[in-house]
Amino acid sequence: MKITITGRKVNLRDNFKERVEKKLGKFNRIFGDDAQANVTVTMEKNRQTVEVTIKSNGIVYRAENTALEMNDALDAVVNILGRQIRKNKTRLAKKLREGSLDDYLAKEEDASEQVEEDTYELVKTKNIPVKPLAVEEAILQMNMVGHKFFMFRNAETSEINVVYCRDDGKYGLLIPD
Repeated sequence: MKITITGRKVNLRDNFKERVEKKLGKFNRIFGDDAQANVTVTMEKNRQTVEVTIKSNGIVYRAENTALEMNDALDAVVNILGRQIRKNKTRLAKKLREGSLDDYLAKEEDASEQVEEDTYELVKTKNIPVKPLAVEEAILQMNMVGHKFFMFRNAETSEINVVYCRDDGKYGLLIPD
């Protein structure tokens, strides 16, 4: 696994970088050499946020945690990633065997924020690759990136659809009319 470590507003020591490689190294048996892990450490006041994104075979795993110490945040993030992988292990193995998720990169989607009443400022635009997926695969991918919604091309209808997480914990599907 290729690991890229970035520090924002903080200087990272070599012992922290070695700890990151050791902690993420336990996932090497799950991911192949083609997997890519991006670790971002951000210092905000006295709190340190560690974000880890792992991309492997078109599947994105993402976890983030904030703590007083970056080592504590790293430990929490590794535990979160481990739970995500265990939770979706059988589903992921099935999807990877079918090859339906290969070459697909999920990119995070940011919503625009409201600046003033009736005035909206678009702060970011992203182009995302849209590969045909089954609804269940789209829900799985949405959960992996930790978003509340996910846009995809429905493999059955070839239409652009959106799955979303409802307040009751269940899922919804938006289909264009």
